[in-house]
Amino acid sequence: MNRQAKKSSEVEFFKRSECPVTNALEIIGDKWTLVIIRDLFLGKKTYGDFQVSPEGIPTNILSDRLKRLESAGVVEKIPYQDKPVRYEYHMTTKGKDLGKVLKALKEWGLKYIPGTSAKLAEK
Repeated sequence: MNRQAKKSSEVEFFKRSECPVTNALEIIGDKWTLVIIRDLFLGKKTYGDFQVSPEGIPTNILSDRLKRLESAGVVEKIPYQDKPVRYEYHMTTKGKDLGKVLKALKEWGLKYIPGTSAKLAEK
């Protein structure tokens, strides 16, 4: 896809390089973003669900990363309650395609990092 022909709802995060790895890392390359993506694959959907993850993501970072993932088209925010308005987060097709990436990271971690466990990375 031509870099200029992006959807208006998507943010072009990184413009200094045409490298796909660099650009992907700009969207998903920090620890907290990958933890949120992992949690989405494990079935978590609400802000409260993400807050109780064992890693203890700070609320300001959680809010920021969810907004960035939504801007990048990786997740969509859907209201599930009116008063007060509360949202669930769901993976888009773009987000679901990250499943292979998470699986590869999990397998690498299990192989090379002693003391890791698959139970936090699987349903």
